[in-house]
Amino acid sequence: MSSWVGVAVAVPTAAYALVSQRLAATPVSGPMVFVGVGLGIGPLGLDLLTLDRDPELLLGLLELTLVLVLFTDAQRVRVASLRRDEFLPLRLLAIGLPLTIGLGWLLAWPLLPGLSVWELALVGIVLAPTDGALGLAAISNRGVPALVREGLNVESGLNDGMALPFFVLALAATVEGEGGAGPVDVFIRALLLSAAIGVVVGGFGGRFLLAARAREWIDETWQQLFVVIVALLGYALALVVEGSGFIAAWAAGLSFAAAIRSRTPTEARLVRHTAEFSESLATLLTALSFLVFGAVLLGPALQHLEWRVVVYALLSLTVIRLLPVQLALSRSGLKLPTVGYIGWFGPRGLASIVLGLLVAEAGAPGADLVADVIAVTVGISVVAHGVSSGVLANRYASWYAKASARSAESHGAVLRETSSGEVPEQRQVRPGRSARSPDD
Repeated sequence: MSSWVGVAVAVPTAAYALVSQRLAATPVSGPMVFVGVGLGIGPLGLDLLTLDRDPELLLGLLELTLVLVLFTDAQRVRVASLRRDEFLPLRLLAIGLPLTIGLGWLLAWPLLPGLSVWELALVGIVLAPTDGALGLAAISNRGVPALVREGLNVESGLNDGMALPFFVLALAATVEGEGGAGPVDVFIRALLLSAAIGVVVGGFGGRFLLAARAREWIDETWQQLFVVIVALLGYALALVVEGSGFIAAWAAGLSFAAAIRSRTPTEARLVRHTAEFSESLATLLTALSFLVFGAVLLGPALQHLEWRVVVYALLSLTVIRLLPVQLALSRSGLKLPTVGYIGWFGPRGLASIVLGLLVAEAGAPGADLVADVIAVTVGISVVAHGVSSGVLANRYASWYAKASARSAESHGAVLRETSSGEVPEQRQVRPGRSARSPDD
C-alpha cells in the first residue's frame, strides 16, 4: 500500500474529527463524508486504493471492524428489552427479519438474472441487517419516544448477528460445488461450535474480569483493553476450528455482558465502563470501513451501473423493508406514523459490506453482481438515511408532541390507541445498545 494512501486516509479522518460535533447538527453524516473520501481516492478519483492491490489488508480491516461492532452491539443489549412495550424489538427480529430475507430473495429472482438460487438468497440475507450508524439522528433525538428508539436500537444491535446463521448456510450451499464445505459441516462448525465457543469465551471472560477487579489485579487501561481481547479471542478460536468468527464474537458479547450483569448492580455498571474503549475503537474502524467501501466497492460498481441493480437497491430500502415491518407490527396497535418511521429507518451498512466481500472471497460464481447490488444499496442508504434522519426525526417528534398535547390522558406519549379510542400512557423505557449511538 502506497504511503500516499495513509496520508489520503489520515488527513480527512483528522479533519472530520475536528468538526464532528458541528456536522452532527447538519444533514451531512459521518458515513457520507467517509464514503465520499473513499470515492475520491478510489478508481473514480486518484486511484490510490483498490481491492486488487491489498485485498488481505482491506478485508482484514473490515472483518476486525465487524467483530468489534458485533461484540459491542451484543454487549449493550439487555434481554429484557425484547419483552417490553408490546414486544416491539422481538417482533422486528423474529418476524420482520425472516420476512425481509425471504422477500429480498423473492424479488431478486426476476431482477438479477444469472445468479443461482442460493446466490439470490445471499443477496436477500446480506441486505437484511440494519445499521443504526447511518441514521443516528433517528435514534438519538429525544423527542422521539423511547419505545421507538429502543426498538430501532435493539433491532440494529441484534439483527446482524441473527442473520449470520442464514448467511453461512446459504454461502456453504453456494460454494459446495466449488470445493467448499457442505451445509451439514457448516451447521456444526459455524453455528453450533462457534456459538458455543463464543458463549464460553465471553462468559469466562466476564467472570475473570470481575474476579480480577475485585482483587484489584487489573488497572483501568487493561480493563478497557480486556474487552477487545475477549472479542478477538472468540473470533480467533472459531477460525481455528474452521467455524464462523463473527458468530463467535456476537455470542461472546452476549455472554460477556450476561456474566457481568448476573452479579451486583455495582458490578453490572462495568458493562458500560468497560465498553468505552472498544466502542471508540469500533467507531474509528467503522469510519475507515466506509472509506474503504467507497473506494473498493462503490466506485467500481458505479463504473458499470445497470438499471436492474438500481431498481433492486431501491426496492431493498423501501418495499423489502417496509412491508415486513408492517406485517411484523400488525395488531401491535402502533399508529401509521410510528410504523412508517420504524420501517424507513432500516439503513444498510457495515454488516452488508463485510458479508458481501466474504461472498466474493469465497469464490461464488456471481460474486461480482452480488457485490454491485450490495454496493449500490448501501451507497443509496448512506445518502438517503443520512440526509433524512434529522429531518424525519424532527417531524416525527413534532407529530408525537402535538398528538400527546391533544390527549389529556397521554402524559406526553401517544403511539397507540385503545379499543375505545382513548390513548393510554406510554411507559418510559431505557434504551438498549448502541455502540454507535448516545445513551439516554
